[in-house]
Amino acid sequence: MKQQRGFTLIEVLVALALVAITLGAGMKAAGALTSNAERLASVTAAQWCAENQLSDLRLGKQFPGTGETRFSCEQLGQIYTGRQIVIGTPNPNFRRVDAQISDANGVVQLSLSTILSRY
Repeated sequence: MKQQRGFTLIEVLVALALVAITLGAGMKAAGALTSNAERLASVTAAQWCAENQLSDLRLGKQFPGTGETRFSCEQLGQIYTGRQIVIGTPNPNFRRVDAQISDANGVVQLSLSTILSRY
């Protein structure tokens, strides 16, 4: 009597289940990498907007008044809205300037601060 060689149906099903679980985990990891890359691009563009706004203040060599102003910026094909908040400091020769950048949905992407001097 000859014995037949090969896999049983249960062994094949277990192997297929393992492959399916592995592929599912790989797809989830690839999706997470894609969303992280999109988030990084969005935050980087928001940082460029904030740095441009604060650089304009520094290069203008004007001592900013306290208060809040709004501005917009386009980077990487997306439009970002920003708030520039100028706050006095204990030393009247310095002002703190915050730039908050939001995406099109109004979600704050980044907040950047600097100190500007009178002279």
